Amino acid sequence: MRSKKDKEQQELNEAPVTFAAFLEFYNQNIPAGFPRSTVVTLKKFQEAHPTLFRQKDVWSITRHRKKLIDWLSSNPSI
Repeated sequence: MRSKKDKEQQELNEAPVTFAAFLEFYNQNIPAGFPRSTVVTLKKFQEAHPTLFRQKDVWSITRHRKKLIDWLSSNPSI
């Protein structure tokens, strides 16, 4: 059975957030050694993956974090 804290964390991760909130959360919670993000890299990620953004400025930790990590890792020159 999931704890209340786990359920609350899941809800936070699935909640829609703004571009700025996603950027801040991502950079604060990414492990050391993983690529950080910037406004420029997030905009390029949006352009490269338009199907992930049904609403242009709506992000979610669950939907976008792992895909962004993979994308940044495979595009180190960005």
